Amino acid sequence: MARKFKPGLEQAKALDRSDPLAKHRRAFLIPRQGSRPVSYLCGHSLGLMPRRARHELEQELARWCERGVEGHFDGGRGWLDYHQRFSRPLADLLGARPEEVVAMNSLTVNLHLMLVSFFKPEGRRRKLLIERDAFPSDRYAVQSQLGFHGLDVAKNLLEFGPVDDSARLSLAAFEALLATEGERIALVLLPGVQFLTGQRLDLAAYTELAHRYGCRVGFDLAHAVGNVPLELHQAGPDFAVWCSYKYLNGGPGAVAGCFVHARWAEASDLPRFAGWWGHEPSTRFAMPQDFVPISGAQGWQLSNPAIFSLAPLAAALKVFDAAGMRALRRKSERLTGYLEFLLEHELGDAVRLLTPREPRERGCQISIRFARSTAWQSLATELRSRAVVADWRPPDVLRLAPVPLYNRFEDVYRAVRALRDSLER
Repeated sequence: MARKFKPGLEQAKALDRSDPLAKHRRAFLIPRQGSRPVSYLCGHSLGLMPRRARHELEQELARWCERGVEGHFDGGRGWLDYHQRFSRPLADLLGARPEEVVAMNSLTVNLHLMLVSFFKPEGRRRKLLIERDAFPSDRYAVQSQLGFHGLDVAKNLLEFGPVDDSARLSLAAFEALLATEGERIALVLLPGVQFLTGQRLDLAAYTELAHRYGCRVGFDLAHAVGNVPLELHQAGPDFAVWCSYKYLNGGPGAVAGCFVHARWAEASDLPRFAGWWGHEPSTRFAMPQDFVPISGAQGWQLSNPAIFSLAPLAAALKVFDAAGMRALRRKSERLTGYLEFLLEHELGDAVRLLTPREPRERGCQISIRFARSTAWQSLATELRSRAVVADWRPPDVLRLAPVPLYNRFEDVYRAVRALRDSLER
């Protein structure tokens, strides 16, 4: 792919002129530094604000102002079933059935709820497998769950990591680990896209292997949803969780989501932490003493949804629907290919890519490691002074994420030039 690109600003502008998705950038508010828009390559940390987010939120504020408690019952537009309007667009992004997904809580709360139901240590199966470089919140959650079950973390937390200095996870290494430990593993928890390197995992392949050994499987899709095409129902994991403030552009602290495979829709023998909003709607307001869960993922709800934290997500999902995930993926591969080309052309041996070079093995993130010691705090400050927003992970990893919904090829060009000039400085 890199051979198709040329250096120089004019190449970037030409690529933008021929981009059929360029119009969707106007659906977002781009931060500015003085009179110029910044090159914002940090959507893997917090996505940008959709223009319609303010409208969606103000609409619900007005409903509260004008209707009070009656705002719950405004004929299909009220708060009583507000969360249900997210099922179809989220299912489309996740390759799932609408009844398999629900917008609720935060990612870690949802992960705890899923672990309560799907981590069932008994007999020889007492281990929980995670990736060695898992995001800390996931690690904290699984450690606390092991402790909740009275299990020794040192003995029962199994880690799966890279086998060489490439920093990449290997399906072959995963299979070898299962051949040794598979019958002692109760649950496997892996990322859809690894947060540090940007590596994309083959969810179906990892799920099939783990299920072959009798393990239950869950995925953290925080860096995958809205980033890469997903086929969760077909891939077959038991559950998945995600946040909505990164590539979904739902805003800081946005309501997260959860997937529960249809095979568990009516499973009455699964333990769960129940709440009022997960009760069967037809009798919810009769307030019976016995809990009757809604069929599917909605049965794991605890409380009524946070409307003001959901409203901006409604605006963002409309942009995804207009652009289409397949088209976004095509642009994403072009953007990362262009970024890879420029990094090699402008920086050469000064940096090393941690992210796989094969487009199908990565999302829209490129992570680089520096060949020589770099004062990362001063470099981050220098980049910001040049109107570039990126993300640094100490001690030596810079993450750059050109998001196809709102990033231009010119953003990529200006970011790499600013990085080169900053390193020289």
